[in-house]
Amino acid sequence: MAPSVQPSSSPLRTSEGDEKYANVEWEELGFALTPTDCMYVAKCRQGESFTEGKIVPYGDISVSPCSPILNYGQGLFEGLKAYRTEDDRILIFRPHQNAFRMQDGAERLCMASPSVEHFVEAVKQTVNANKKWVPPPGKGALYLRPLLIGSGASLGVAPSPEYTFLIYASPVGDYHKGSSGLNLKVDHKHHRAHSGGTGGVKSCTNYSPIVKSLVEAKSSGFSDVLFLDAATGRNIEEASACNIFIVKGNIVSTPPTSGTILPGITRKSITELVLDIGYQIQERDVSVDELLEAEEVFCTGTAVVVKAVETVTFHDKKVKYRTGEEALSKKLHSMLTSIQTGLVEDKKSWMVDIDPRHG
Repeated sequence: MAPSVQPSSSPLRTSEGDEKYANVEWEELGFALTPTDCMYVAKCRQGESFTEGKIVPYGDISVSPCSPILNYGQGLFEGLKAYRTEDDRILIFRPHQNAFRMQDGAERLCMASPSVEHFVEAVKQTVNANKKWVPPPGKGALYLRPLLIGSGASLGVAPSPEYTFLIYASPVGDYHKGSSGLNLKVDHKHHRAHSGGTGGVKSCTNYSPIVKSLVEAKSSGFSDVLFLDAATGRNIEEASACNIFIVKGNIVSTPPTSGTILPGITRKSITELVLDIGYQIQERDVSVDELLEAEEVFCTGTAVVVKAVETVTFHDKKVKYRTGEEALSKKLHSMLTSIQTGLVEDKKSWMVDIDPRHG
């Protein structure tokens, strides 16, 4: 068992005298940046492969004013988490899947990308360098943010002559802290993605255009925005930073990742768990009308994990859904987080131990 956390003014120490935990009020963690000690940086030229990077102190980086990331948005990011277990192991959730997704995005944006092995090793190094920032068991996770950006100098619209692969970290708690369920507003005016665009990859350019919708929704008391498809305006796609599922009877349905929806890694994991407990899973177009008639709705993502949706509002219609202890989302959340935090055996080989000697 990990020792109990002492007040932040007196961090726990190992037998060697080093601090076991950083000076953080773990109980107060939400989803906001808490800078850690170190980050990982690697670079490569266009047409070449990434060489081994290095751990450096966390801080600002330098890029050319005419870099494609600043001028044309040539950039990708990922998000994944590391967890501390009760027996003091540190486990990372499915980093290989993030590596594959970054490669897919890099191909779409004509970028060089790290190999899967390089990506995973870089994540491990970043976690190891920031071990004391991994929260105590049950107090949160260390969020990892891998970035791949066009950092070279290029005035015209073209692939960058140089790329930077960078990973920084921050301890985080709940994304929607203090909320028992989400209150979603369906945006019928703006669209997140369209066929042939970049909605299916984690491009930096996908996110700033949705901020206006998100800010307006939050100013009206909503938790998040749910976007509809651009082709028909009748099918649900995803929220600002998470995938969505609906439940009716024994059937769980979620929109397909057919190019406009991000293939979430938590989404993929939840579809497996749904099948494990005897539900049917359907990946298909889901109309907003079906959404309004569902018995239960929940969202999934690295940040939100699995979160029940309490209400959905579409125009002037507001629908309330099943939440609480009887909700499927509650069971799925418990199943997933028990695997992530080492409380149950990882029979799916999802977790990567940063020090396999513990195994």
